[in-house]
Amino acid sequence: MEENTEVLYAVDGFIATLTLNAPHRMNTISGAMLDQLSVMLLKADADPNVRCIILTGAGKAFCAGLDMASQMGTSSEKLGVLDNVGANVSEFDIRNAPPIVLHNIDTPVICSLNGGAAGYGLDIAFGADIRVAADTAKLAPGFAKRGILPESGGTWLLPRMVGYAKAAEISFTGRTLSAAESLELGLVNHVVPASELHDFVTSMANEIAANAPLAIRAIKRMMRAAETETFEQNIHHVFLQLLPLFRTKDFKEGVAAFMEKRPANFIGR
Repeated sequence: MEENTEVLYAVDGFIATLTLNAPHRMNTISGAMLDQLSVMLLKADADPNVRCIILTGAGKAFCAGLDMASQMGTSSEKLGVLDNVGANVSEFDIRNAPPIVLHNIDTPVICSLNGGAAGYGLDIAFGADIRVAADTAKLAPGFAKRGILPESGGTWLLPRMVGYAKAAEISFTGRTLSAAESLELGLVNHVVPASELHDFVTSMANEIAANAPLAIRAIKRMMRAAETETFEQNIHHVFLQLLPLFRTKDFKEGVAAFMEKRPANFIGR
């Protein structure tokens, strides 16, 4: 493994784990980390043996946002670096940005919030399908406190997660939310003791991976499509996705396992 690897990639069984790997700076996002995260998300999604992705962070934080010093190539203590922000953003190809990639891949993604998530890091967490937080984790949507807005998908994702009024309150105040508050708002699916987070998330990932992977990917595609389709359009779209699934070995295995009252053994074909 190279020393400059800012996103670790590991596969265990059917589970790929991607770990933001800059604990010395609370996993703030550099340009290299952005590029590596997108590449590894696409790598996992293209691997037929990967049925679920876990996204987490090394150390005490999940991701504390953009690493401004790295992005600007100089010390963040110098106020002059902010003059270069616009130029750097304008050169960035958002088509390959992690939030876009996260939204478009078909493999389920669980974000394991091992610690705080702020700014861009919070939007990446929001882009996952499922979020599980350690009881010590905090969510910090502090864009308005920095004079910017959620440039990484938050203005689209958050209202769909909690409704417009709650999203407005969260975004306009920029108040840091505890894990318990995040659970109450529906921003995370579960909160567990920090010491149990790894085992809890791994168990959930394996539960997902035990199901028919082609069906799971189709379900995720159709849920994503439903965000821009009418009810009738989505029903028609789902029917077109269903027909090829009827011809798979996994469908036959699923029916046989149900009839024989045994666990199914899906092969992804």
